[in-house]
Amino acid sequence: MKTPIKILAGLLIAITLSACAAPPSATRSAMPEAPIMGRAQTDVTIDSFTVSVPRSLEVSERNLYYPRGDIVWRGDPMGDRHAQIQAIVEAGLRNAAPRIKGTRPVRMDVQVTRFHALSEKARYSVGGVHDIDFKYRLVDVQTGRQIAPTKDVSADLQGLAGQAAIASDARGVTQKSRIIAHLTRVFIDELTTPRGHQNADLGLLQAINEL
Repeated sequence: MKTPIKILAGLLIAITLSACAAPPSATRSAMPEAPIMGRAQTDVTIDSFTVSVPRSLEVSERNLYYPRGDIVWRGDPMGDRHAQIQAIVEAGLRNAAPRIKGTRPVRMDVQVTRFHALSEKARYSVGGVHDIDFKYRLVDVQTGRQIAPTKDVSADLQGLAGQAAIASDARGVTQKSRIIAHLTRVFIDELTTPRGHQNADLGLLQAINEL
């Protein structure tokens, strides 16, 4: 039986028509694809990294205001969405690495657990929230040992809507480039500040995404 909260959330979704809407090298995925079980580590430098986007994550190509699925992505041509998301996260890591200047070389293993951006229908009308979640661990390059508990990170980003999205595309600031820049900041925060990245409070649409 549905709880009153989930019934209300469903009504809100229907009413608002919302959407969740040499540098270091990437190596073969070292992060296990099973769920992994955090705090920020500073004084590290990224020697290498891996990015895993498990094939168990469900992709939705439905052009709805809120398509159900773990991966919703329209910023690349139709294709292998898992590989496209992997490339986006790798780009964010490559951009972040030169700005993380600690003394301890580590390998950063990242596993994406959700990447729900905006469908076409949502982006060019009501907008929404890019709901991005991942886990990561840091492995000491010299010892091969993980140096802290694996950490879960929520990295949500406000999506652009309607004319704002169209104008942004016209300037060359695409949905993809915005997300890469955002992930770059998230990785820098995680590895240079004691508390790590603090997820933004994006209001009602973000709260519905979490139900």
